[in-house]
Amino acid sequence: MSARIHHVSLVVADVAAALRFYVDLLGLEVDRSRPEMGFDGAWLKVGGQQIHLLQVHNADPVSERPSHPGRDRHLALQVENLATYLQRLERAGVDFTRSRSGRQAAFVRDPDGNGLELIEAAPS
Repeated sequence: MSARIHHVSLVVADVAAALRFYVDLLGLEVDRSRPEMGFDGAWLKVGGQQIHLLQVHNADPVSERPSHPGRDRHLALQVENLATYLQRLERAGVDFTRSRSGRQAAFVRDPDGNGLELIEAAPS
């Protein structure tokens, strides 16, 4: 059996705010092929996969989540030049923590509390 991740869906309260984070801050690209689905949302291109932003009721508690996203469910994105992303986050006033494992990685939460890990790609 061969499998790979096609997409990850994240629940957001405000698609426009989420797009400011994922597109304007992280530099992801919107995939305009999303069909009308009866609720607001957006698809984002990530390599050959996607992130689906869904503006639907969030049944998960946003409060009382672990303060460190690495100890919570999270999405890990491999990036080139982690320092560039961290500078963008700092300029935008977005808190993040560096990985304590010694890896070149950092953890951040999007405006809806979804956890993200940014991992620097190994040089090729």
